[in-house]
Amino acid sequence: MPGRFITFEGSEGAGKSTQLALLHEWMKSVGLPVRVTREPGGTELGAGIREVLLTPRDEGVSPLAELLLYEADRAQHVSRVIRPALDAGEHVLCDRFFDSTTAYQSYGRGLPLELVEGMNIRATEALVPDMTLLLEASPEEGLRRARAGAEGDRLEGESLAFHERVWQGFIEIARRETGRFRFIPPGTIEDVHARILDTVTKAFGWTGDSFKVKTQP
Repeated sequence: MPGRFITFEGSEGAGKSTQLALLHEWMKSVGLPVRVTREPGGTELGAGIREVLLTPRDEGVSPLAELLLYEADRAQHVSRVIRPALDAGEHVLCDRFFDSTTAYQSYGRGLPLELVEGMNIRATEALVPDMTLLLEASPEEGLRRARAGAEGDRLEGESLAFHERVWQGFIEIARRETGRFRFIPPGTIEDVHARILDTVTKAFGWTGDSFKVKTQP
């Protein structure tokens, strides 16, 4: 039986990576086969593309070139990692997927929505997540966390106005696909993890002892 494919989306600094890691630990603790990955950078080829995409540079990157790099990463990722894992019965947790490309490259950069969504379909061969968890965080607060006093990577260095457009894009995408998306309100790490765990266990019928979140005092 194919595994479930769950993606984590949200603004910069929303806590996606932290929450994905906690769900991963819980799934392992109850014996669920699970694979963790991310975009960009989920393959050896993708790791090189990630460096190109996120390293700050003096040379401007055209929106179309940026889109094509993300889709190249995704095509390799889906064919070499995600589909084989799902077909083998593993569940896959992915930190960002094609919804980020739609939000960043269409709503953020201004590329035509039809172009971006069409490229997403081609790169994924129409693979769609079973569930997408959208972590809510204001762009301003998220950037503060992500930068943590530093300039951040190339995308984190974009203007607040850019990130506000991206967040509005996520909201619009989620409202169009209510069956797939779940809004996860902000809170403590423990509270957000509990909401996510309640969401996925009810949706997929997973059971097991609760996983105690361990955070720094």
